[in-house]
Amino acid sequence: MVNELKAAYLDVTPEIAKAIENEQPVVALESTIISHGMPYPKNVKTAREVEAMIRENGAVPATIAILNGRLKVGLSDAELEYFGKSGLNVAKASRRDIPFIVSGGKEGATTVAATMIIAAMAGIRIFATGGVGGVHRGGELSMDVSADLDELSRTNVAVVCAGMKSILDIGRSLEYLETVGVPVVGYQTDTVPAFYARSSGFSVDYRIDTPIAVAEALLSKYELGIDGSILITNPVPEKYALDSNKIENTIDEALAEMDSRGITGKETTPFLLARIAEQTGGESLETNIKLVLNNAKVAARIAVEYSNLASASKRG
Repeated sequence: MVNELKAAYLDVTPEIAKAIENEQPVVALESTIISHGMPYPKNVKTAREVEAMIRENGAVPATIAILNGRLKVGLSDAELEYFGKSGLNVAKASRRDIPFIVSGGKEGATTVAATMIIAAMAGIRIFATGGVGGVHRGGELSMDVSADLDELSRTNVAVVCAGMKSILDIGRSLEYLETVGVPVVGYQTDTVPAFYARSSGFSVDYRIDTPIAVAEALLSKYELGIDGSILITNPVPEKYALDSNKIENTIDEALAEMDSRGITGKETTPFLLARIAEQTGGESLETNIKLVLNNAKVAARIAVEYSNLASASKRG
C-alpha cells in the first residue's frame, strides 16, 4: 500500500527513502512554520538550522510539504527557499485540505496534522515541531478546535513539541487529549510547557527523562497495536523562556482587540502571534526558534533509540 501511495502521490528523496528502508532514524518536520511562522529570510535560515540539528544528533531530517500537487518528503535547498519566500501566498494545509491541493496541482505548507499524515504514509514515526494546535480560548462557545488534536488520536507518529501554543486554552486542550486517548509525556518535566514559557501549571500524564525510555514506550504502543500518537512535551531552555505573566497579559489585550475588530477563524492565530512579537520586541520569535531547535535535538535522539529498539525487536 505504501509503495502504491509513493508511486501515485509521494515524492521521497533518495536519502530519506534509503534511511526508511534500512530502518535508520528519520525525523519529520512541518513546513507551515517556514511559510506562515516566521518572516523571510529568517524562516529559511531556521529551517536549515533545524535540519542540521537533527543530523548532528544522528537522524535524517524530512521536511514535508506539498508542491505542484505532490506530497514531498524532504525538500531541496531551492524548495525550502521557495516556501520561505512565498510565505502566506502558500496555502496552509491541514487534513481537510490535502485532497484539494493535490488534485489541483497546488502548493501547501503542512500543519502538524497534515505533516503527521504524510509522515505516516512514508513510514516515519517521529516528528518535531514548535507547538501543536488545540482548543482556542472561548472554544466552548466557538467550537474552534484544531484538527491537530484528532490527528494525534489516530495517526501513528510521535510528536515532540513545546506544548500547546500559549494563545490556546491549554487546560481544555489537555482534557480533549485525555478523552481521545492521547498520552501527554513531559520530557524531563512534571508540567506541560506553554510554548514560550516552561510551564503551564498543568501536570503531564507521564514524566520520562531519557530518549530511550520514550522510545521504549513508543515501541510498546505500536507493537500492541494501539493507534495514535504520543505527545512528547519538551520545555524551551530556561535561558530563552519568556515570562508567562507578560505573555498572558499580551494575549488578553490581543483577544479584546480581536473581539472589537471581529477577527475570527483562521486569522486568529497569526494575529495573536504578531501581537506577541510586537509586545516582546521580537523576543518571542527568537524564543520560537530556540524551542524548535531544542525539540529537533530531542526528537532526533528519540528517533535513534527507537530505530535501535525496533531493529532489535524484528531480529527477535
